[in-house]
Amino acid sequence: MQEEGGVADLWLQFLLTIDATLRVATPLILCAMAGIFSEKSGIIDISLEGKMLMSAFAAAAVATLTSSALAGLVTAIGVSVLLGLLHGLASITLRGNQVISGLAINILASGLTVTIGIAMFKQGGQTPNLSRAERFRPIELPFAEQIGNLPLIGPIYREVISGHNILVWVALAAVLFTAFILTRTRFGLRLRAVGEKPEALDSAGVSVAKTRYLALIVAGVLCGMAGAYLSTAHGSGFVREMTAGKGYIALAAMIFGKWQPRGALLACLLFGFLEAVASRLQGVDVPLIGEAPVDLILALPYLLTVILLAGFVGKAMPPRAIGEPYVKER
Repeated sequence: MQEEGGVADLWLQFLLTIDATLRVATPLILCAMAGIFSEKSGIIDISLEGKMLMSAFAAAAVATLTSSALAGLVTAIGVSVLLGLLHGLASITLRGNQVISGLAINILASGLTVTIGIAMFKQGGQTPNLSRAERFRPIELPFAEQIGNLPLIGPIYREVISGHNILVWVALAAVLFTAFILTRTRFGLRLRAVGEKPEALDSAGVSVAKTRYLALIVAGVLCGMAGAYLSTAHGSGFVREMTAGKGYIALAAMIFGKWQPRGALLACLLFGFLEAVASRLQGVDVPLIGEAPVDLILALPYLLTVILLAGFVGKAMPPRAIGEPYVKER
């Protein structure tokens, strides 16, 4: 009986880790799908970090002022799309360096969120803590407690499937949406063509600039959702630099997945799993080491992600025309 109880506890701990994996991976998934849209169109999008950070602040600030998480989400999407269009103006219309444009947006977001936050709320760049009404709350599925008592499958339904907020499900749906758009629609065909051979698309009478701007708009919507999730669903308000490099991790996940939705999803889930495990190792005695240092535990997911990207990923071929401004031949 004691052994059965130990197995049940281990099973429950594993399920709780998977549950945490989904929650941690959600902004990465949304951001990685945004990056796929941008980069499939030929636009390098390092600005994922800045768009997500600015969106997180906008969502929390508007949710605080309006007492509505939905209003915060809509504002976050709008802010992210505007930053995406700014990136498009610099890299598509003005044909500037796309990497520099993306970094400029990241630096702008880092400074602007703190400056506006201090001016609005006088809390050192943070927003006030959000109440339950101002956040996206977990959704308990029907009969979660009753089904949860069933052996094996019950805890899966109660701990892993039930209890997530709507944006977690939106992130998973975004993977299917991205795959469908890229492979089953005319826009997806044009998007892939403009990233590989824009002159061929132009000769067919399709605007290269318009296609790339549309891709950045879709990416802005997904990135805005990622930012809103951080501050109004996973967290309870905005804190300085709360994205903590997640935009760059999403970019790495996209490359890890070779610019494909399924591969990027697996990479995001891997990082989420490593972070969920790392959080559970804090304060735990590790054999031969003792209690692991907190700093090492916090850095572990990032270190392992770099190792995996450096050593275990085959050669990833980006879209051929990525980073190159298109000049229409006369």
